Amino acid sequence: MPSAHDNLIVITGGPGAGKTTLINLLREAGFATAPEAGRAIIQDQSAIGGSGLPWHDRALFAELMLCWDLRSYRWAGQQSGPVFFDHAIPGLPAYYRLIGRDVPAHVAAAADRFRYRTRVFVAPPWPEIYRTDAERHQSPDEARRTYDAVVDAYTGNGYHLTELPLVPPPERLRFVLAHT
Repeated sequence: MPSAHDNLIVITGGPGAGKTTLINLLREAGFATAPEAGRAIIQDQSAIGGSGLPWHDRALFAELMLCWDLRSYRWAGQQSGPVFFDHAIPGLPAYYRLIGRDVPAHVAAAADRFRYRTRVFVAPPWPEIYRTDAERHQSPDEARRTYDAVVDAYTGNGYHLTELPLVPPPERLRFVLAHT
């Protein structure tokens, strides 16, 4: 198995579970962070009238996420200290499975080759805080299926998951820092 980069720390899970809020707190605390590819791509594609949206062209959306995540990985490798990711390359196979497609060989290869710290933080579904918005259209059931698929993708690729507690954001931040 390729070597992991211990300073590259992933926070993953399904939509609406508080990951981005946690990433924002980490950035405010002075840590380097890599934003979620999916949300940024949806914003960019919507702004330019592009077709790389999950409700227009799922395959293109997935390729754009791979490109974004590869770029973020390269950027993170140039940072000193820990870098926290809001999702990452190992979760991409989960997206393909969720949309009912086989995982392309190049996506599987990317998940194998570009490694992160083996201990990954995972945000479980949290119905009490789940909200839809302009970029998040999934139902709570889809959010749960996404969480399950992401857990399978990461564990299937040799990562060990630490579940984030369902506590207010400042407490989650303390939890992550205590376990980093």
